[in-house]
Amino acid sequence: MPSTSSTQATAQIGVTGLAVMGSNLARNFARHGHTVAVHNRTAARTTALIEEHGHEGDFIPATTAEEFVAALEKPRRIVVMVKAGAPTDAVIDEFAPLLEEGDMIIDGGNAHFADTRRREQALRERGLHFVGAGISGGEEGALNGPSIMPGGSEESYKALGPLLESIAAKAPDGSPCCAHIGPDAAGHFVKMVHNGIEYADMQLIAEAYDLLRTVAGYAPGRIAETFRTWNTGRLDSYLIEITAEVLAHTDAATGRPFVDVVADEAEQKGTGRWTVQTALDLGVPVSGIAEAVFARSVSGHTGLRRAAHGLPGPRREALAPAEAEAFAARVEEALYASKVVSYAQGWNMISSASGAYGWDIDLGAVAGIWRGGCIIRAAFLDRIRSAFAAEPGLPTLLADPGFAGEIGRAQDAWRSVVATAVGHGVPTPGFSAALAYYDALRADRLPAALTQGQRDYFGAHTYRRTDREGSFHTLWGGDRGEERTG
Repeated sequence: MPSTSSTQATAQIGVTGLAVMGSNLARNFARHGHTVAVHNRTAARTTALIEEHGHEGDFIPATTAEEFVAALEKPRRIVVMVKAGAPTDAVIDEFAPLLEEGDMIIDGGNAHFADTRRREQALRERGLHFVGAGISGGEEGALNGPSIMPGGSEESYKALGPLLESIAAKAPDGSPCCAHIGPDAAGHFVKMVHNGIEYADMQLIAEAYDLLRTVAGYAPGRIAETFRTWNTGRLDSYLIEITAEVLAHTDAATGRPFVDVVADEAEQKGTGRWTVQTALDLGVPVSGIAEAVFARSVSGHTGLRRAAHGLPGPRREALAPAEAEAFAARVEEALYASKVVSYAQGWNMISSASGAYGWDIDLGAVAGIWRGGCIIRAAFLDRIRSAFAAEPGLPTLLADPGFAGEIGRAQDAWRSVVATAVGHGVPTPGFSAALAYYDALRADRLPAALTQGQRDYFGAHTYRRTDREGSFHTLWGGDRGEERTG
């Protein structure tokens, strides 16, 4: 039976904020044998948790912050599961004065990493540990095993890590999908990039569906079967799996395919946008993620779409059955190649931030903890883990011999699919951006040389030469002689 006392310090961990995610996380801890103190600003939620799920383990309900803190063993570990932004700051301000040196506050929400850095520094100055922990897997993952990405100090992870690892999802080899990512905001940063990759992955899958529907002429049920087949091969992943389920679903009210009765306006909560904004600040190209974010934005601009509806374009006539089958095989190759590019961009961003902020993130370990529990879990993540384990300094996944070989073999189909999409007037910003990125990296020369000449012409921004060191400026308004500027 659950304990109802809040006066004895017997709880190994506490959870405050008992909406669905917080409640499920608390239940997960309790199911794994941990005594859990639970608290919510509205006491009714605490009561409801105990009444409905108290039989699942040992809970200590608390109605006040003081009771909650008193129920926790030292070092106290408080998991905060409230909305990001001001609500998180309010909870920190409420609990920090009640804590002692060495205690820790763990933010399990989708906080912006800059806020996490600010909070970690402020609490460190007070002798407290602040852990920004990315948690992926949604409500089901929180209850049954998420992928967990904690940042913060190494000292905090020694006291917190074993608890988090016990409730995390398990990878196919049995290892927990949880690891210490790095100092201060490293955990929340990696979770942000995870969500950015998720945006790109979903967009690419949506484009594959659109091509199979519009160009191949497949009905949603047929496309569901195609995705189920793909899910038995190299595209094996959670998102491919649920895509087949969504496409196979029939709307009970109308009898029509479910996908045909859903408004084609995709929403977003902001983490994808944060990823793109941060990538711009770091100067890291994440074109696949950016196009996915913009695609959702376009879908929501219904007025703009209505105004442009009916503009001239190619007629969309489906392929003959035999051609459609061959085209579907090419779409699988294009989807896989584009997916690898999106993941490569995400890992490049993590690597760049790790260097910029001094986090020293183990890129292979990131792939390791994404093999289970999280939304982008996929079979090929184990190959990404192995690639970075073999070469920790790998500059890009596209340079790994295994992935490079696969993409090289897929590129003809990939190019054909993009060309067919253009010919049929089907928008494929994700496929196209991924291919452009691939071609940009492999090019001997890029037109950036011309861009530098333009910048120097109108703004005297200077340029570098290929044949000697230094910075130079051409006197465009004079005799067009050249002067060295640095």
